[in-house]
Order: sequence, then structure tokens, then C-alpha cells
Amino acid sequence: MRIAAFNVQNLFDRPKVFNHDDPKVNCKVIAHAQLNILFDKRKYSKGDKACMLRLLQELDVLGGDEGPYARIRRIRGQLISRPRPPKAPFIRANGRDDWVGWCELITGPLKEPAMLNTARMIHDVDADIMAVIEVESRPVLKQFHELVLEKLEGGKCYRHLMLLDGNDDRGIDVGLMTRKGYPIGEMRSHVDERDSYGKPLFDRDCPEYSVTTPSGNQIVVLPNHFKSKYGGNNYSSKAKRLAQSKAVACYYNRLIKQGFDKVVVLGDLNDTPKSNELRPLLIDTNLQDVSKHNNFTEFEFKASKASNENRGIGTYGLGNDRDKIDYLLLSPALFKLVAKGGIFRKGIWPGSRPKRWDVYPELTEKHHAASDHHLIWADIDI
Repeated sequence: MRIAAFNVQNLFDRPKVFNHDDPKVNCKVIAHAQLNILFDKRKYSKGDKACMLRLLQELDVLGGDEGPYARIRRIRGQLISRPRPPKAPFIRANGRDDWVGWCELITGPLKEPAMLNTARMIHDVDADIMAVIEVESRPVLKQFHELVLEKLEGGKCYRHLMLLDGNDDRGIDVGLMTRKGYPIGEMRSHVDERDSYGKPLFDRDCPEYSVTTPSGNQIVVLPNHFKSKYGGNNYSSKAKRLAQSKAVACYYNRLIKQGFDKVVVLGDLNDTPKSNELRPLLIDTNLQDVSKHNNFTEFEFKASKASNENRGIGTYGLGNDRDKIDYLLLSPALFKLVAKGGIFRKGIWPGSRPKRWDVYPELTEKHHAASDHHLIWADIDI
């Protein structure tokens, strides 16, 4: 049985900023995240308001609610006043209670090469159980499967496609695809779990999927996408990831106590192995990181000898060890059955000086990459 996790960063529609290689454009992603953090503050200080104006200008929405890459979505109340020149715009709201709204990135159709490279990676890994992160919806996942993935030469179909809507207003969720013979049975959502402030604990969800293998074994799969560091790794961001880590650890421990010894926690946890935020999951449970297994050696299925010395265990960007943020965590009963595993990067931008791994011939520009994240996989003899 092959199991894998891949943050696809949307299948059909991706924020327009991701279609550019210009660092000035890419910085707008961080500006968008920082702005939403400020919007959520109960009271806005003079410094907060000054920072908001600067970020609004950076996002090209100081003069109007919609710019080329971002928009201000206003539901009730008024955030900003824009008087006629020479008077300058100013923040009218004094806190979160004065208005309801947020900043969102404008999406556009994903470039065809990027979409095809995403499909190629999923096709070539050929996992029996594939967790996909940042997928727009189940209908989108179904369309991608039928219109793109199935059309690849030698493409094998996934019999079961499941995605439970989460809490993200942008509609990016975590889903699961399984082959024929691996039916998805009982499902459990944690979308309504609340943190200590009464807010949703998971920005997406942490669903529990029960999957039965052809041999009759029952595996419980928990795909995840923890709080991002975009906008700054501040106290709020760290606290959220820590709370999410503690919650998932509790779900895992409950499953083990209930007699489910074959459990997988996988996906984009948005932090490094030595972080305090992931300690409840990586240290305080008996879950095992597959990248620490002695058989975790293969980085590509048909890898050349080129640039082997540049490959780390990182799963983001250029694959440096410090960029390991995607995980495949196994209960002891599964970890001891690992036959091999690795990180698949053939549709990921390899850098240029030098190129760190072999890529598909069609991947000639950075914004044609399947994702910024790499695909992690493992074969389990079960």
C-alpha cells in the first residue's frame, strides 16, 4: 500500500499573485495575511491604523476596495474613509466591533502547465491513499480527476474522492482520494471544535477517515493543514498551531485507546520538527515520522544521479532541511511495516544555480510548478 500527502495549492483557481515570479508581487501574500491579523484586533491603536494604511497601499486597495491582486470584502460598517484629495484616506473603524469584513486574494485560473504538473505528480506517485491539501471543493476535486488526471497516458482512476468543507472562507480544504479496493467508510469532522477564545480551532478541518485495505485492515487517516506562518510567525500564529497540534494528538490517542492501531496523521503542519508548536504531536505521542525510517531513501522513482548532494528532507521551496513542514506520521504498527518512502519533487521548481533535482520537461518557468510544496510518500507492507 502506498500512501502520500501533497499540498497542491489549488487545482483550478489560484491567487493571481502565485502566477508571478516578481518578488514585489509575491510580497502581497504576506501583506494580505498581516492585514487580516490587524483587522481581527479588538481595538486599533494609532500604530495599527498606520500599518493598515501602509498595507492597503501595498495591496493597491488604498484608493478603492478592489485592486489587481486583492480586495477588501466589507459586510457591515466602515473600515476606511477615502475623502477627495488633497485629504488623505484614514481608518475610520476603531476596532473589530465597528465593522465586519476581511481582505482576500483575488484568484484567477491556474496556468495550464501548473495544473498538468500537479496531475503528473499525482499520476506518477500512484498512491493508493492520497491526501490532498488546499483543494477548492469536492466538485473541483471530481472535475480535476475526470478532466485532467484521468486523461494522462496510462492514468489510473481513483474510485473514492472525499472532501468535507472546512472553515476557510477562501474555500481551501483537505481531501482524500483512494483507489478501488480502499473504500472510505466512517468519517468524523472536527470543523466545529473551538479554541480557548471561542473561535474555530481549525482553519480547514481535521477529518478522520476510516479506510479499509484489500486485505481487510482498517486504517484511520487524519489529513491536516495547520495555521500558516504567512503574515509573520507571531504569538497568535504559534498559539494556534500549538492548539491544533494538541487537539490532533488527543484524537490520535483516543483512536489508539479505542483499538485502532493503524493510524496516519499527514499533511502540511506548517512548522519544523523541532518547533515547540508541534511537540504535542511529534514528541508527546508515539507517532513516528516516516522521514526518520531507515528505508526512507528514494527521492524519485526514476531519479538520476544529478544533484543528489543538494537534496535534503525539506518539503517546501528548495527542499532545505529547515523547510520540512509537510509530514507523514505513522502509528508504531504501521511504521514497522514501512518498505520504502521518499519525497517526490519532479513537478516542483528546482532552483537554477544549481538545479537541485530533475523536473518534467514542461517545467521551464517557476510559476508553472505544481506547487511550492513537495509530495511525501511511503510504501507500507500491509
